[in-house]
Amino acid sequence: MSGFDLPLRKDLIGQAPYGAPEDNVPVRLNVNENPYPPSEKVIAAISQAVAVAAREINRYPDRDAVSLRAALATYLDVESGVKVNVERIWAANGSNEIMAQLFGAFGGPGTKALTFDPTYSMYPEYARDSFTELVSIPRRSDFTIDLAAAFEAVAVHNPNLIILTSPNNPTGTSITLAEIEEISQAAQASGALVVVDEAYAEFRSDRGATALTLLDSYPNIVVSRTMSKAFGYAGGRLGYCATSTSEIVQALKLVRLPYHLSAISQAAAIAALSFASESLDRVAQITDARNQMAAELADMGILVAHSDANFLFFGEFADRHAIWRGLFEQGILIRETGPSGWLRVSIGTASENELFLNALKALV
Repeated sequence: MSGFDLPLRKDLIGQAPYGAPEDNVPVRLNVNENPYPPSEKVIAAISQAVAVAAREINRYPDRDAVSLRAALATYLDVESGVKVNVERIWAANGSNEIMAQLFGAFGGPGTKALTFDPTYSMYPEYARDSFTELVSIPRRSDFTIDLAAAFEAVAVHNPNLIILTSPNNPTGTSITLAEIEEISQAAQASGALVVVDEAYAEFRSDRGATALTLLDSYPNIVVSRTMSKAFGYAGGRLGYCATSTSEIVQALKLVRLPYHLSAISQAAAIAALSFASESLDRVAQITDARNQMAAELADMGILVAHSDANFLFFGEFADRHAIWRGLFEQGILIRETGPSGWLRVSIGTASENELFLNALKALV
């Protein structure tokens, strides 16, 4: 219908929605998915749990998802050896919703959030949607954080939120616990909340290097995680966070939508969590493949950023798009993201990794 101009918010005019390419090619290594589908045992358990939940689908779900949060607490204890009580855990529709709720509760007009570029491309959208001013500090050439620059930014900008992505997307690099502690100390003095985005934490080389271990020492830390990567649960859409205090969870409840996690979502996630050991075995397989691929890229003379994630960031190419296009024409989709000259590839199955490496060798 013509003759009507939608009353769209002025800051959204001309904007494009977030999204990675979804081309239907044989080898998709562009969105950091776990390449392995769940086992038949996991599928059967999820199906049974969903069937039970469907019997009461006429009723609203538990809006606080208490059973699910208890299952997540058990998982964190197993995976990281850190005990976090249910009152300090919150779950949502993917870690994207967790981050959006954090920006909604602790950002807003007149506030600032601090990030370190290059990093996850959704942070500007969380800031935009919550009317939070985003301040981005450049990382060093090796993609580590310049602590002196971080401290200066905290002092100058007085942010409400500081986002530390570890392992970082798209680079794969981690922030040391000592660095997170130093930033958290500075943030605590200025009244800022430190959000450590650990979407890829299960793939880290140092099993003990998780900010979960800092929760009992600093009252201003939140650790965000997801089931999308390690659990191969991207289609299930389940993210969560562990917090230093239950007051943070109560604040997130203020901005959550009513019944934001369906009964089906909760039941399926609980069932998937009961197979955590199986998922972590897959994680070990993926990290071994990551390390092998990194070595093979280095043997080609390609620079590879150290990765603690299920992907590799590599470069530098005079024309990265030509490399991306050459791979795409052979049915292999990777990601053009981050600084000019760099590309990101997700770790796939053994056959997918081999196809990628052979195709790249022919191009370089």
